Amino acid sequence: MITLAVDCMGGDHGPDVTLPACRQFLTSHPDARLLLVGKPEALTAWQTHERADIVAASEVVTMDDPVEIALRRKKDSSMRVAIQQVKDGKAQAAVSAGNTGALMAVSRYLLKTMDGIDRPAIASQLPNDQGGATTVLDLGANVDCLPEHLLQFAVMGTALVTALDSKNLEPSVGLLNIGEEAIKGSEVIKRTGELLRKAGDANAIYFKGNVEGNDIFKGGVDIVVCDGFVGNVALKTSEGLAAMIMGGLKKEFKRNIFTKLAAIVAYPVIKALMKRMDHRRYNGAALLGLRGLVFKSHGSADSIGYEHALNRAYDAARNNLLDRVQGRIAQTAPLLEAASGASASASTVA
Repeated sequence: MITLAVDCMGGDHGPDVTLPACRQFLTSHPDARLLLVGKPEALTAWQTHERADIVAASEVVTMDDPVEIALRRKKDSSMRVAIQQVKDGKAQAAVSAGNTGALMAVSRYLLKTMDGIDRPAIASQLPNDQGGATTVLDLGANVDCLPEHLLQFAVMGTALVTALDSKNLEPSVGLLNIGEEAIKGSEVIKRTGELLRKAGDANAIYFKGNVEGNDIFKGGVDIVVCDGFVGNVALKTSEGLAAMIMGGLKKEFKRNIFTKLAAIVAYPVIKALMKRMDHRRYNGAALLGLRGLVFKSHGSADSIGYEHALNRAYDAARNNLLDRVQGRIAQTAPLLEAASGASASASTVA
C-alpha cells in the first residue's frame, strides 16, 4: 500500500481541485491510500473513504507568503504537516500545489538533503516531438550552479526517469548549451561537460553531449541538465507557446463557415495535437535530492492536472526513487568529491 500525504489547501484553488483529484486517484489506484492534510472544516465535503484519512492543520501557506513566513511562523500549515508525514514515515511521498519557494525551503528544512547532494533540484517533463516527454532539471531551485551541482542533477534525473519509466533503464543525458561543440559555452558549462563525460565513462550516466534549447522538444535526449535560471525560462516559454498555439487554433476555426468545416475534417488530428500539448499531462515536478519524496503541482492546476501530480508521486514511491538516487550518487561519489575539491581549490586561488 502506497501512502501519499496531500496538501489539500495549497495552490490557487485549494480543496475545490485537490479533493476531486484525490477521489479520482483513489478510484484508479486500489493499492494506494491518502492522508488529506488541511483545515477540517474545509474538508467536510470529502465523503468517508476507507483509504483516506484527514490530518488536521490550522494554517495555510498562501502563494504570496515569503519563505520566512512559511518556514518560521506557519509551523502548522497544511504544507508543513504534509511533509512532516513523510519525515515521520507515515507517508512515502507528499504532494502540494503551494508556493514553490516555500515548499522547497520547508522540505529541505524537515527532510534534509541526501549524503552527496549539495542542492536539491526541481525536475519535471516537457512534451517532445517523439510523442513522449523530456525531463528537465533544474527548473528554478538553483539560479547559480557549479559543475558538481549539474553533475548531481544529471545523476538524480537519471534515477527519476528510470523510476517513472521501467522500460528506459539507460536514459540519455544532454547538457544545455549554446551549441553542440564541446568548446562552446561558459567555463562552468565546459567543466560540467568534462565531469559528465567522466561520469559516462564510469557508467554512472549515459551522456550524449551538449544539446541546444530546441533539442528539449525534439526528444533527442531523455534528460536535459541546466541551472535553475535557464530551466525556469525554458519551462515558462514552453507553457506560453503551448497556450498561444492552442488559443490560435481555436480562434482560427471559429473565424467563418469554411474554417469550421475544416475543423470538423481535421478534428482527429487537432484532438491528438491538443492531447500531446496538454500541460496537465506533465504536471508534477519532483524535488530531488531530499531524504524523502516531495512533488510540486502547478499552482493553477485543475483536478485533472493535480491527479497527474498524484500519479507521479505514486509511481516514484512505488518504484523506490529514493533508493535509486542514493545508489547512483554512491556510484559517482569519487567524481563528485574530486569536482568539489577542484572547485574549492579554484576559489582559494581566486
